[in-house]
Amino acid sequence: MQFSAKKKLLLQILADGKFHSGTDLAEQLEVGRSAIWKQINGLEEQGHEITAVNGKGYRLHCSLELLNKTLIYSFLSTTTQNCLAELDIHDQIDSTNSHLVALSNSHPDTSGIVCLAEQQTAGKGRRGRQWISPFGSNIYASIIWQFEQGPSSLAGLSLAIGVAVIKALKLHGIHDVGLKWPNDIYWQHRKLGGILVEVSGESDGPCHAVIGLGLNLFLTDQDGSQIEQDWVDINEILGNSHRVSRNQLIATLIEEFIAVTSQYTKESFALYRDQWRDFDCMRGQQVTLFMGNSTHNGAIMGIDDEGLLLLQTETGSIQSFASGEVSFRRL
Repeated sequence: MQFSAKKKLLLQILADGKFHSGTDLAEQLEVGRSAIWKQINGLEEQGHEITAVNGKGYRLHCSLELLNKTLIYSFLSTTTQNCLAELDIHDQIDSTNSHLVALSNSHPDTSGIVCLAEQQTAGKGRRGRQWISPFGSNIYASIIWQFEQGPSSLAGLSLAIGVAVIKALKLHGIHDVGLKWPNDIYWQHRKLGGILVEVSGESDGPCHAVIGLGLNLFLTDQDGSQIEQDWVDINEILGNSHRVSRNQLIATLIEEFIAVTSQYTKESFALYRDQWRDFDCMRGQQVTLFMGNSTHNGAIMGIDDEGLLLLQTETGSIQSFASGEVSFRRL
């Protein structure tokens, strides 16, 4: 869903986090003061925290950097621009992944589309969990890519994408980030983001992969209270001394994602395997692993050469598990 032109302009004006009088807003939007009041109420109903002070006007509680297609394109290399079929930006959407999955079902040749959203109303995490998605604060992004080979050729793709995310974050001065198998991004044992890969297609090809990323840039305590695990955002990691441009970080992520997808084959995971092991933040940790209705306690021993999770059980034996089959939590 796209907002009305008036609502979008109002948000763009308020995005700086400064006070703007009702008179000035009415002049810029070319509407009456009562219409401004209604638009402000509408934004508050959508979750925006707006302060109103007599004599000063209205301001957003926190400034926003809204998504800007032209700006994102300006940060992309020519090679990456040539690989992109479309950069699709939504003000509000159920889920960027769901949108691209539906698109691939109706248009089987779809490839190279990146979908971004200011807000998701039904963001998805792994195993059907909800992804908390407040407006304009974080990164909600998905890319769809068509591969000539079948789904079996994409073993390890989510792990390779995890490596790509780490590379992008490092380029923006965000260090000490780790990966939790198979698709979580962590910083000091707190969740920073998550990857969701959904694959469909014929067993012998071609197939599609929709690769989604949710990444915390700024979460209020109120939004964070809805998350059922320890979390962190980039704002806390970097502190007030350094602020990352949301649009520039998205561009860097697109660059790194396409560097992976444009060349990925069955043999490609070997190129990322050692890097993933370097970023593994769970190796040696005692965990409980959940598989269907059964549980296994043991120590994480990393991943094997195919990207399967290795768990040393209480009996001393080492078992391997495929992503999609299991989840686990640290003891």
